[in-house]
Amino acid sequence: MKHELSAVELSRRTFLKSAALGAGGLVIAIHLPACSKKPGAAAQPFAPNAFLKIASDDTITFYCDKSEMGQGVYTALPMILAEELGANVERIKIEFAPPGDAYINKLLGGQVTGGSTSVRDAWPKLRTAGAQARTMLVAAAAKEWGADAKNLHVEDGAVISADGKKRLTFGALAEDAAKLPVPQDVKLKEPGQYQLIGKPRTRLDTPAKTDGSTQFGIDVKLPGMLYASLAQSPVLGGKVKSFDAEKAKAMPGVRDVVQTSSGVSVVADTWWQAHQARDALSVEWDPGPNAALNDAMILRGLKQASAQKGIVARSEGDAEAALKSSRRVFTAAYELPLLAHATLEPQTCTADVKADGCDVYAPTQVQGFALNAATKASGLPPEKVRIHTTFLGGGFGRRLDVDFIPAAVESSKAVGKPVKLLWTREDDTTHDVYRPPAYNVCTGAFDKDGKLTAWKHHLTAPSITLRWLPAAVPEGTPDPFSVEAAANYPYDVPNVLVDWVRHEIGIDVGYMRSVSHALNCFSAESFMDELAAAARKDPVEFRMALLEKQPRYRAVLERATQEAGYGNAPKGHYQGVALMEGYGTYMAQVAEISLEGGKLQVHRIVCALDCGQTINPSIVTAQVESSVIFALSSALWGEINVYGGRVQQTNFDSYRLMRANEVPRIDTYIIESTEPPGGMGEPAVALVAPAIANAIFKADGRRVRSLPFSRHKLA
Repeated sequence: MKHELSAVELSRRTFLKSAALGAGGLVIAIHLPACSKKPGAAAQPFAPNAFLKIASDDTITFYCDKSEMGQGVYTALPMILAEELGANVERIKIEFAPPGDAYINKLLGGQVTGGSTSVRDAWPKLRTAGAQARTMLVAAAAKEWGADAKNLHVEDGAVISADGKKRLTFGALAEDAAKLPVPQDVKLKEPGQYQLIGKPRTRLDTPAKTDGSTQFGIDVKLPGMLYASLAQSPVLGGKVKSFDAEKAKAMPGVRDVVQTSSGVSVVADTWWQAHQARDALSVEWDPGPNAALNDAMILRGLKQASAQKGIVARSEGDAEAALKSSRRVFTAAYELPLLAHATLEPQTCTADVKADGCDVYAPTQVQGFALNAATKASGLPPEKVRIHTTFLGGGFGRRLDVDFIPAAVESSKAVGKPVKLLWTREDDTTHDVYRPPAYNVCTGAFDKDGKLTAWKHHLTAPSITLRWLPAAVPEGTPDPFSVEAAANYPYDVPNVLVDWVRHEIGIDVGYMRSVSHALNCFSAESFMDELAAAARKDPVEFRMALLEKQPRYRAVLERATQEAGYGNAPKGHYQGVALMEGYGTYMAQVAEISLEGGKLQVHRIVCALDCGQTINPSIVTAQVESSVIFALSSALWGEINVYGGRVQQTNFDSYRLMRANEVPRIDTYIIESTEPPGGMGEPAVALVAPAIANAIFKADGRRVRSLPFSRHKLA
């Protein structure tokens, strides 16, 4: 299925009415040409809402408002729409939606693909969109046949009469349906009526990815296109002081050397020519404030900041008083490092700036932010800028930032031709917006009877959101994306305190798959095991006793331990558990490991989950497997080191990813549910490290309180 990019023109009036610049992003309304019909014009396609268009030739087009980066929205979202519409999902043509207020992610407040919200946001919207169209098509057929709409049904893209003798395709009914009012209150299917939802299905994007017709950002090619390679400051936060481009300009194929807002861009006929000439540049850099920044400074700053009282994220009872009065108090501190996203497709953007408009082709997770960045860089009115979303060769939160877009636009504007700017792997590794480090301190107390009476989780880390979208963090409140898997502590303890200290480290940090769930779940679930040991109880029994009021947590923990054969591991193997709710999904994991010759070997990860209503179980399983492998890379080896403001890792030889032959057995068990869907792209990431750390303790009595495991010569 070939994806064709399309542009939608925006009027200045529409833009000004709906822009939301004050929130740190840009949201614009769209006008779909198919939604209006001029007097005397040919019949227009039936488009009852911004997600769906049905043409008279039976072509059904779905405008996908989420970016596809491997997580499966290109399949799951059409399934939701097709279920209510009554269409064959295989016959739906899919196009990525342009920026527009019709496509606002209501869970995040912008047109954003992230936070494991794609299915959760789409569930009510696309079911309603499909049901609206189905209701109107049935009404049109009822009018045509003089029949009662209640006696008609839809099947495989057609409306069928009660006796089955009459049949009109959606295309045949499209023009008449378009004349009817769009119903606002429509009846949705009950779970027992689902034909598509909850059933495994192969992905719709697989054929195009297999035959190479899928267009990723790196694949974009325009007539007359040139290529650019960007020199950026080797010190994070540094800027160009001066440069000499004479030698670079004399090299074969070089068209121009352009100073951009983020560095110096060399534009040439081929990318390799641009890259070679970039290396020939003589650039003097102003290193800025980070010239002396290093790992030790970052950790020292976090520890010093941790001595402060934090902003309270959750408070029940009086944890401080309970801790002071108890004679059995336990405390542990956990350290988490900077991490890179390491998307397999490096950052790339193609821009075509002309006097009358600008087209930007980008693998982005934030169409509105991309539009804002391109508008500023081009100097054109916003209505003259068009964003074309491509497939993403990995996102993981990296492409929630748009730092790779302005230089492409600025380069194209300077040379007057389309320009594809492509970062090298080294550029990508050394100029990421890294997952923030953290220093978390957990404290627990028992009463004289051995009952856990107090829990305190003191978090210290930089804030991503206060850079990325400051309006989302009201003054005096914690960054909501810094207290995940901590504020929703599930265990029944009378005195609970979770607080957060914001401490910036001098460099930009960004959202990464599972965000603070991974940071906080590592400390919370590792410490729960420490408390279980202090209470001289089995870690699973200890948790179960504190989860009497949490049936969904208990169910996944029971299932995971049962399927893993918890307590009956093979000789020389050891098991650890971790438990969490994140993104509306309840999950438990059991890690099975061995320490052969002192080296950690992960043999198996068992994951049980309750993600509410499953759309496509195959995608859920794939997401768990992907998340576990992603998390294993980070837990075993993931670490970004900074010395003199320079990132030391440059490529996959120094920033290690798990290889195919190293992947352990991963078993996924889905608990059936009709609750609203939970997110699946991220939660499984967070439990891997604590489950392994808890297994290591069982193996040799060692508590691992900092990551990665390679720090401890385990990997």
